[in-house]
This record gives sequence, C-alpha cells and structure tokens, in this order.
Amino acid sequence: MDTRWYEIRLDGRLDERWASWFDGMTVEAEPGGITVLRGQVADQAALHGLLARLRDLGLPLISVRPDDEER
Repeated sequence: MDTRWYEIRLDGRLDERWASWFDGMTVEAEPGGITVLRGQVADQAALHGLLARLRDLGLPLISVRPDDEER
C-alpha cells in the first residue's frame, strides 16, 4: 500500500467534527480563516476521493502537500 501523510490547507472554516468525514484526518483551525487537514491517505485513489469531498463543500483549496515528516 502507498500510504502517505498529507497536509491540506483550505480557505474557510471547518470544525473538528468533520474529521470522521475525512477518514479520521485531524482538522485544525488557523488564524485568518484557514483550515488545515492532516493525516494518512491510503493511496492516490483515496486522495482524489478526499479532494472530491472538499470540492463538494465549496471551500477553496490553498495547497495539498505530502508531509513525509509526520509519523
């Protein structure tokens, strides 16, 4: 399996209760109305599914980056 850690930044607010909708990723609010999701993603197909859910919420995507230092 190609499991990797990712950090996804969004322009807008989601609270922590959304974590279960995003496969258990942590949901963290940052100053300036930014939400950061962090966690493991099983593979590229799972990443695309996660990004599709974010698209459906209508929050602008700021960045998606692998976070190889997370463990």
